[in-house]
Amino acid sequence: MYIYPYSLEYAIKYNERDLWRESYQANCDCARAIESAINENYDGSRLADDCRKAVLGEYGLDRVNWVLANTIHEKEQDGRISRGNKEWAKGFHIPQDTTQYQFVVDSHPGLLNIFVNEVRRDWQALGLFDESHCTGKTEDYTGKLLVLKPTVLKDEYKTPDFQLFLADGGFGCSPTARGRKVYGRFLKDGEETHYDRQDFLGVLKDEHLPDWAREKLTELQEQIQEDVPQMT
Repeated sequence: MYIYPYSLEYAIKYNERDLWRESYQANCDCARAIESAINENYDGSRLADDCRKAVLGEYGLDRVNWVLANTIHEKEQDGRISRGNKEWAKGFHIPQDTTQYQFVVDSHPGLLNIFVNEVRRDWQALGLFDESHCTGKTEDYTGKLLVLKPTVLKDEYKTPDFQLFLADGGFGCSPTARGRKVYGRFLKDGEETHYDRQDFLGVLKDEHLPDWAREKLTELQEQIQEDVPQMT
């Protein structure tokens, strides 16, 4: 289910209250599921290694990360949560209103910290591209190989190869245009689609381009060039 990233006030203003409500309820359910998983998988001395798997399977990495980050925001002063996890949580910009308290995980902070560590390891194991691999957030995207934010991909497609997107055009390619759509195709399989400019981390730096992607990029660029009508 879609994670609504804005406040209730914003949702009311732009007539998106139903989207907010559905996401908010899922956030609350996810928080309660995390509490249950921790409670049921703690034997008094240790937390079972796989206690997070059922929650991740039901709610997905993105929502679990969102709920955990929100929880750490609310427990910022608790010394039982590691500095590393607090820094990680700062990367999530969660609206601060009167509702976010309802999806705070109310588990022992020490056990919560262990749970967060394990979820973060799951995310890191995916080997995804991040902002450090990119450049050109303010440049024109036309004809560039872009990197999609992992959060716009379903969990089964959260792999580095599915993050790579060759932009063909669209108003969103320009950093100054009012239109936001960027049209193009996935480098992995050539499927054509579109995303908003905000869905991209930026342009992939050449030094991070895998060999398979370099070959595929050349192939697609040649194909696109052949499809362009020739002037006579």
